[in-house]
Amino acid sequence: MAFDFSTAVKKNLPAPSAAPWSGFPTYNFVGGHNDPGSLPVDKLTRACSDVLSREGKTLATYSLESGPQGYLPLREFLVGKLKKYSGIDCTTDQILLNSGSLQAIDLINEALLAPKDTVIIEKSNYGGVISRLNRLNVNTVAIDVDQHGMRTDQLATTLDQLADRGIKPAYIYSIPTVHNPTGSIMSLERREHLIRLAVEYSIPVFEDECYADLIWDGKRPPALYALNNSQVVHVGSFSKTIAPALRVGYTVADWSLIGQLLSLKTDAGSGALEQMLLAEYCREHFDEHLASLNVNLKTKLDTLCDAIDREFGTSAEYTLPPGGIFLWVKLPETVDTARLATVAEKQSVAINPGCEWSLEENANQYLRLCFANPDVDTIEAGVAKLAEICHREFGVPVYAGNTPQ
Repeated sequence: MAFDFSTAVKKNLPAPSAAPWSGFPTYNFVGGHNDPGSLPVDKLTRACSDVLSREGKTLATYSLESGPQGYLPLREFLVGKLKKYSGIDCTTDQILLNSGSLQAIDLINEALLAPKDTVIIEKSNYGGVISRLNRLNVNTVAIDVDQHGMRTDQLATTLDQLADRGIKPAYIYSIPTVHNPTGSIMSLERREHLIRLAVEYSIPVFEDECYADLIWDGKRPPALYALNNSQVVHVGSFSKTIAPALRVGYTVADWSLIGQLLSLKTDAGSGALEQMLLAEYCREHFDEHLASLNVNLKTKLDTLCDAIDREFGTSAEYTLPPGGIFLWVKLPETVDTARLATVAEKQSVAINPGCEWSLEENANQYLRLCFANPDVDTIEAGVAKLAEICHREFGVPVYAGNTPQ
């Protein structure tokens, strides 16, 4: 008789996967996948060959003779890149390379959080953060976010109310630059206000900037870390600028935190070949690649918006994001996007329902569409298919394809 591991695993785990993976759906608007047409395969191949020819023997040692913080040439590249794009002044000793930004989030949570702690987050937020905080049994206090980022006026009121109750949050978490899922960019005024509040109440700030380089016009305020390099911990990633499957992210923080994170990062080091490849490629090609990638992503966003306007008409509301890979769409209150996602999945259309990305009361009116991975023809056909399903299930849009009948 086969052993049933469901009787042995501990309680309160996430629900297990229903079935083994069987491939992407035909119309895939979920996840944080990138644009395959923008992936510089030939140049990455040459970079890999060059760096292995020159330094391949260092793979015989853990950490590539660069120490536990990760491959030194990649950290050196990041010092310049962060200064140029984010206004951050840092040294290689203030950078820790991670197995994607999710590992950085897990390490920071392990270092800063205990059960029953209180954390402050934006009300619409990265689903991976919401689920992690729930599993850690901490109390989350959610602040509204609009087209200018986190409502810091509301944050000020919330911090005052918490202080009156004797509660000091463990940290303030924010995605200030190209917010996930709304795409907003926090204004400089609000960034400065957030930092003043953090200093006043002596609370660490956790800045997640995984999408910050994907901005159509390249204009952005300085990172929160650039405004306060002792109280802010900054997390970024190469997943959205180069390739998510490489699984390389980074943490920037004062050594007092980096040293603590190193004691918790007991994986003997993140993937070394990926770090070597990225350092070799990015040193010569990052700027031109990023410019080209943003042009391609903007074209796909325009295609998605045109398709939504055509297929859903006024039934769909959205604010055009200034960058990123997501569109945050609001449908009428008669539509339950969780149910829509379930029905659409059976017809090979994958969407993220708003309840996975927001603590708003009306989250089920929203859906998050990732436009980076499918080509423009697939985007158009996928939106048309989604509108057809939504019309059939909810009567929205009133006419399938918005064509009067």
